[in-house]
Amino acid sequence: MRRLLLLAPLLLFTASCALAPSAEDEATDAARDVAGKAGERLYGQRPRTAEEVGRSASDLDGVEVLRVTGTSTHDGDGVEVVIRTSGSASSGWLTPEPVTVRRCFAVRVSPTSEWSEDPRAVDCPDGPPLTFAPPPEPPELPYDELRTHLPRVPESGRADEAEVRRTLAALDLHPAIRTEVKADGGRVGVLLSVQGNGYDAQDCLLARVAPGATEVWAPPRIQRMPGEGGCTVGNALDPQPAPH
Repeated sequence: MRRLLLLAPLLLFTASCALAPSAEDEATDAARDVAGKAGERLYGQRPRTAEEVGRSASDLDGVEVLRVTGTSTHDGDGVEVVIRTSGSASSGWLTPEPVTVRRCFAVRVSPTSEWSEDPRAVDCPDGPPLTFAPPPEPPELPYDELRTHLPRVPESGRADEAEVRRTLAALDLHPAIRTEVKADGGRVGVLLSVQGNGYDAQDCLLARVAPGATEVWAPPRIQRMPGEGGCTVGNALDPQPAPH
């Protein structure tokens, strides 16, 4: 009986060890967490090409891109990115060296994917990680040309929207530069902008042709952040107050 009582704690300890997750399982869970956070960073409703998604994924810390399938986020099932991440976990006090694993997961990016969607474990494709060329530099907005060529209107006159549109057409702007023109009460507002990435400040120029004054300016950076409304033709006609 005494021998059985002495063996009981040992048996309980052995059973609890068998039920506890192994260090490799915990390390795999850590690698999955990295992949999940990568999916959250890639999530978004803005249309992107497969190359844009792959490039964004390759810029994330702790992520290697091994495969990209699909053409764009808004075509078919969207874009699927196979990424490789790593995770580590302690193997216990008996063996203090941590266990590190490298695992691959598939992350889907489309309008129907969820922000916290669980990445799917997949076999790692053969071959080295993919590399992506840097994105093309956006065209420079023509501040000097716009300021020089926009019409001047006498204080007793009215700005002519058609004349402003002809001026913009004559500038032969880069195709990536979007223009918007709006007339209001004898004034004409102008917006020149290039598409942003949805996270950083957008590049844009505003102009207002009004009786007695023609002005061209770039809004402050804080107003050019997504959702701030700085890069709108309405802000050209009625500018937001300067940030403090």
